[in-house]
Amino acid sequence: MPPVSPTILGYVLYWPIFDPIVFQIWLKVFVDPVKWTPAKEGWFKIGSPTVEPEPGKKLITPSGKKYDSLKADDIVFVSLEGRYDEKGLQPSSEWRFHKDIYLKKADAKAVVHAHSPHATAVSAHNKDIPAFHYMIALAGGDNIKCAKYATFGTQELSDNIIEALENRKACLMSNHGQVAYGDNLNSAFELAEEVENICHQYINAIKLGEPKILSSSEMDVILEKVKNYKKG
Repeated sequence: MPPVSPTILGYVLYWPIFDPIVFQIWLKVFVDPVKWTPAKEGWFKIGSPTVEPEPGKKLITPSGKKYDSLKADDIVFVSLEGRYDEKGLQPSSEWRFHKDIYLKKADAKAVVHAHSPHATAVSAHNKDIPAFHYMIALAGGDNIKCAKYATFGTQELSDNIIEALENRKACLMSNHGQVAYGDNLNSAFELAEEVENICHQYINAIKLGEPKILSSSEMDVILEKVKNYKKG
């Protein structure tokens, strides 16, 4: 299991390009230069000895509450084991796949999930997006995969998303939307925005027929070139 942080923050943002789509963003904050590794449930080991800091938690928006009426006190604490105060508001039903992305992806420090219009439209066809444009590479591969459908909020959905994110930082979610992650809040958000743009372009491109698909060898070149894209 990759290193995890004792602190994870959650945010809700509105963004014009996806209006009125709400982004659920969970920002993972590392305590540098400390490396936290799990010792046992609810505990973390920092070298030696074992210590019990603020247990590994994330903050997430509550389920069933209008976002424009949220207050700071409404935000729900959820542990990395999925525990929360059942006497308070319930966490978003999608907490599982956010948690699993953080646990499975060592470089995930922020996750964006959205029902953005064009990504959702493409996801309704349960198809991967091929390399019709080189910017596909920003998601980490030579296509953007579409995770198999499962009911929202289930472990099955989370498992499907993790499978679709193999060697990638973004994927579609069949009949649902999209998810993207990054090494900071801005990069995760920008990638989600780029996925939405790509889906919009793809919808327009296929109106004229099947677009030309870039070769695997060309995408290998592109994938190497985008490693430092928008860095610095």
